[in-house]
Amino acid sequence: MNARRTMAGLAGLWLVLAGSQSVLAQSRSTDLKPIGKIVTAVGKVTVEHVSATVAQAVLSDDKAGAKVGDPVYRGDVVKTGADGKLGINFADGSSFNLSSNASMELNEFVYDPDAKSNASLFNLTRGTATFVAGAVAKSGDMKVDTPVATMGIRGTTPHIEVADDGSVRFSTLIEEGKDRVLDKSGVPKRRAAVPTAPGWERRADRGSGVCRGC
Repeated sequence: MNARRTMAGLAGLWLVLAGSQSVLAQSRSTDLKPIGKIVTAVGKVTVEHVSATVAQAVLSDDKAGAKVGDPVYRGDVVKTGADGKLGINFADGSSFNLSSNASMELNEFVYDPDAKSNASLFNLTRGTATFVAGAVAKSGDMKVDTPVATMGIRGTTPHIEVADDGSVRFSTLIEEGKDRVLDKSGVPKRRAAVPTAPGWERRADRGSGVCRGC
């Protein structure tokens, strides 16, 4: 009798473990599906994958095309060195370019051409990035997080600068009025207002800003 109970217990444990492995495999399969690819790479470019492996390329201008086509995945952290520049195109048609000394994490990217619940979230912690919005921004929820504010993108071409001291400058290059800047509590900020409170940084040439520390 005890032997039968032991065998039944082991069988149940095996089923639980098998189910856990199946869920884990599905999660890994999702994470391993590329969300985009590198289209420009100049100078020192580093990609840290979710698996904690690091792919590093040191490229001169005449070899910039050597890494074109390399995939990027959800959770990757992309970085550029002092002489680095990086361009990535995503599956929904969106893209961004990173300047030198920049760092960005690709936190989330969900895209289905037939769905309306698409979403992406990128975290720019240092450097300058220029985005071109794709299908996710038009049919879902595309956001860019910075140390002081979260920007919701709606069919615009935003330009974001995060300085070494943590200050942020933000502007849009086209289609004024279709983007949103949110503070860390998720409250929309009126981008058209002229910033007067301490902590604001404003680009005089483009006339837009975000609030630091709000």
